[in-house]
Amino acid sequence: MKVRVRGLLRSRSPVHHRGMARISFTPQLQRFTSTPEVDCEAATLRGALEAAFAVNPRLRGYVLDDQGHLRANVVAFVDGVRCEERIRLDASLRPDSRVYVLQALSGG
Repeated sequence: MKVRVRGLLRSRSPVHHRGMARISFTPQLQRFTSTPEVDCEAATLRGALEAAFAVNPRLRGYVLDDQGHLRANVVAFVDGVRCEERIRLDASLRPDSRVYVLQALSGG
């Protein structure tokens, strides 16, 4: 699978490579680890996540639990639609899909 990484720390490129889905992480996760913006040829949400984890393996523990399921405090959106399936993470991606992974904020 082809993967292109954008800005491991701060720089974000607005360039989106044609034919590659892009996965981005919201800034909340940057408090804990680098959150790469990755262009990849993944066909599913899980494939896109694995591409990002290949760039920064520490990110996996913040996004997935010990069973490999999306953590309760993490939400993923594919092309603006919330992914309700949190175990298989098999939401389909198109070559031009945009994936956003958010960590919920808590507190009061």
